[in-house]
Amino acid sequence: MSHKKELIKFQIDGLTVEAEKGQMLLPAALEYGFEIPHLCYHEAVSPYGACRLCLVEVTKRGRTMMTTSCNYPVDAGLDVATNTENVQRARQMILELLLARAPHSEKIRAMARDAGVEETRFRVIEDADDCILCGLCERVCREVVGANALTFVNRGDRREVAPPFGDPIACIACGACVYVCPTDCIKMKEEGDERTIVRWKRTLKMQPCQSCGKPFAPVFQLNWIIERAQLPKDFYALCPVCRKTKKG
Repeated sequence: MSHKKELIKFQIDGLTVEAEKGQMLLPAALEYGFEIPHLCYHEAVSPYGACRLCLVEVTKRGRTMMTTSCNYPVDAGLDVATNTENVQRARQMILELLLARAPHSEKIRAMARDAGVEETRFRVIEDADDCILCGLCERVCREVVGANALTFVNRGDRREVAPPFGDPIACIACGACVYVCPTDCIKMKEEGDERTIVRWKRTLKMQPCQSCGKPFAPVFQLNWIIERAQLPKDFYALCPVCRKTKKG
């Protein structure tokens, strides 16, 4: 028996919109085409509210406050303003802070320019690695991949994302963290029959295709999937291209 979705009506910048009960404000606004900048949000993982760029002003029962929209649930009668002067000033300040922390990130530079920020008043970390602690890599590794190969370590200005106890043994080198990183500070390289996730210092041998002979994925990763999905041991004997050709 299918359950009918309960829809909530509220307003964004004067437009009456609908969203499913329990949905967060940012994805609801994005579905309607509203442009709200964000860096730490991804639809595949739980919201975290780390980058603070998705700030909006919400008015509820006569009270207005500024909040991150990625982890704020929609509510009936809510009045949302996405681009007030207060919101603009707050985003500009956040972008200045991000520019100081990740001065080499082209994405952050572009977002800053769009917001009217050309430079930061804060001390720039010249040897920065451009990680903004958005947590996307940790969340995708834990919630989507299930490898739990990353965690937050240390506190204060020493806080960073790293393999637990500095040992990347749980990393399967799938590249999911590379894909979701908004500042491209996580790099992956393939040389010969090896794949390396540079930031985690994880290098794994690649499985050669039994048909074309080309390496296509880390052996450790394929065995990890086979064990958890209870697949036949020779399930990944062929690379995706040869597998498709064989089926076709």
